[in-house]
Amino acid sequence: MTREDKLTQIEALTAILNESPTIYVADISDLNAGATSDLRRASFSRGIKLNVVKNTLLRQAMDASDKDFGNLYEVLKGNTSIMLAEAGNAPAKLIKDFRKKNKKPILKGAWIEESVYLGDESLDMLVAIKSKEELIGDVVALLQSPAKNVISALKSAGGNIAGILKTLEERNA
Repeated sequence: MTREDKLTQIEALTAILNESPTIYVADISDLNAGATSDLRRASFSRGIKLNVVKNTLLRQAMDASDKDFGNLYEVLKGNTSIMLAEAGNAPAKLIKDFRKKNKKPILKGAWIEESVYLGDESLDMLVAIKSKEELIGDVVALLQSPAKNVISALKSAGGNIAGILKTLEERNA
């Protein structure tokens, strides 16, 4: 690979890192061709971009990026793949689901919205992170809950009052 090719790849990788709110670094080595193809298909169907990268190029792209990757540099050893997604928990869920049938991918680390997570032991915690859409849904449900309670109380109380008035009217008649 020529120096110009490397610079072009670093620039492209830097742009990708700057645009992505969620970046997972994983090890997918030792997967056979079929398993790798299955992982790529599963990634595509969930809106996750999966790329195998060279550690030196990724390190240089991370240095050139606008983001602070903190201790994520420590995991750039061995075979490295990056998983990019909009939702913070999507790659973690994919890794967890895929490992039901395979030993890999192994999570090396993740950068999610300014936070760095290191090691495969962070996987369960990352799966539990709610996406932006899930959080918005929870907030809307919480906001609607008191209003629904008031409306249902008024409806039931209104029905009781109407029933009592009807009974009293029938007694007087």
